[in-house]
Amino acid sequence: MKTTPFAWKILLSALKNPRHWRQFQLSKLHSSAALHARKRPESNDLCSAFSAHTRLLKSGLLRDPAAANRLVTRYVKLREIERARRLFDELPEPDVVSWTSLVAGHVAVGRPATALWLYGRMRGSDVSPNEFTLATAANACSVLANLGMGRRIHAHVEAFGLRGNLVVCSSLVDMYGKCNEVDEARRVFDSMVDKNVVSWTSMMVAYAQSGEGKEALRLFWEFSYSRCGLPNHFMLASVVNACSCSGSLASGRTAHGAVIRYGHDTNDVIASALVDMYAKCGYFDYCDKVFRRIENPSVIPYTSMIVGAAKYGLGILSLGLLEEMVDRGVKPNDVTFLGILHACSHSGLVDNGLEMLESMHKKHGIIPDVRHYTCVVDMLGRTGRLDKAYELAKSIQVRPEEGALLWGTLLSASRLHGRVKIAAEASNWLIESNQQLSGAYIMLSNAYAMVGDWKNVHGLRFRMKHAGVHKARGCSWIEIKNTTYTFYAGDLWCPRRDEVVSLLKELEGKMKVKGYMGGIEGLVFVEVEEEGQEEMVSLHSERLALAFGLISTPKWVTIRIMKNLRMCGACHEAFKIISEIVEREFIVRDVNRFHHFKNGSCTCRDFW
Repeated sequence: MKTTPFAWKILLSALKNPRHWRQFQLSKLHSSAALHARKRPESNDLCSAFSAHTRLLKSGLLRDPAAANRLVTRYVKLREIERARRLFDELPEPDVVSWTSLVAGHVAVGRPATALWLYGRMRGSDVSPNEFTLATAANACSVLANLGMGRRIHAHVEAFGLRGNLVVCSSLVDMYGKCNEVDEARRVFDSMVDKNVVSWTSMMVAYAQSGEGKEALRLFWEFSYSRCGLPNHFMLASVVNACSCSGSLASGRTAHGAVIRYGHDTNDVIASALVDMYAKCGYFDYCDKVFRRIENPSVIPYTSMIVGAAKYGLGILSLGLLEEMVDRGVKPNDVTFLGILHACSHSGLVDNGLEMLESMHKKHGIIPDVRHYTCVVDMLGRTGRLDKAYELAKSIQVRPEEGALLWGTLLSASRLHGRVKIAAEASNWLIESNQQLSGAYIMLSNAYAMVGDWKNVHGLRFRMKHAGVHKARGCSWIEIKNTTYTFYAGDLWCPRRDEVVSLLKELEGKMKVKGYMGGIEGLVFVEVEEEGQEEMVSLHSERLALAFGLISTPKWVTIRIMKNLRMCGACHEAFKIISEIVEREFIVRDVNRFHHFKNGSCTCRDFW
């Protein structure tokens, strides 16, 4: 580098004044770092950070706040959080930049609780947080879904006069959304003077997470007319995910149209969201069309396809997709294997599933966790291998929140196969751990009822009432001409009530001619005569939705119904017979999987 007379003049001045000399050294160091960054794009690695740290120590410039903050930030970006922390602790007077970098670093490496502890330390010091500090603290609350601390952060935002601030409020919207406080999120969103794509996306995600897909879509159209900019792929993916949660095919198609219009239809993230959306809306054939349009699918769309196929019990297809992705050099992850094990479970492919579990670590270097073992317990339980499933569940050491799904799965399997002793132990584990109380009581009650142990049924009923535990109400919904109609078990206050009841009675008679005997599976604490039992089953929410769909749609339209609970055996058998009687197709998405009824049979092959 050529030295000018002006540069020599500054150097001579610096030699005479120690403060100027320190500034000169700092400037030289920063210029050198910038020069190296231009020459070597890969210079921002750990060795380079060590070199910078060494130069700062030798030059005595580590006490300079700007230089120290840059180094702290550098370590944070390299995820060397412990080195960043040690350097921070050596600073005589850390400023707001130092504190914010360290707090953000702990959030980035998955230590949000430590980040909030550091934020608390900062509040106890003389340093006041700025908008970025508060936004980072709110992000930590989002990760933890810590509503109480999040509200305190919100109070600090108000106290520091940052109400309506773009950066902070976007984080608050996300935090309230993650805590399922969508109304609070909307109030913060509405208070913002200026909004950008991030803030709009945060609000849409909040709606999606709360299952309000139509509100997310409505907000998207509002954004489109606001002229705040073009939607990015994160926003479009959030809108598609919102439609997945609500199971609204019409809304999903509208969102898909927006994706195509903005040219994001081949994006990996959005394509994966579209695959998931069409699968959850009962339109699996279209999933494959979307997937095959991706030129080089990554692990994300492959996993979406595998999970979608699993929901339909297409285990062979899921296994084929795994083989295809491995052949193409795409490395599966832990979620991919969750989908594979789930597919094997819902298809009765136990040997394949056990082989996949073993191959996770041996072939792919992925250590199975409690989620994978829960799938295996489900797989064994569904095929009647309850003893093996029970031994596996007992061998896994889990925290209560992790074990809820594991023991709930074992309870469900033991109930279906009438293994009351195992059902009782699984139920007691859940009750003692204060997990899934309603489901634990109900499934154990049904297990006792199946073997005629009415004494224990009545005892459980008393315990439920005493503990204030109530059964979740059966609910089904159907979408017709962009309008969603919801039905509840036993509730005849529904649209076109007289026509619905009349059709159900007519279908009941035709089913009995074909040999349908009905059943009481799925009911709890049944204490009515046989005729009353049949009447109660016929008023399950999915049957009400089906009858309404039959009288409200043309014959060539496939009826799609969503249900919040597992479809009971009596209704499942009824749907098969009705599909043959009326010569129509029905698709039901219950809490476990999809059922496609056609010509008197179901794609699940009575295995769910």
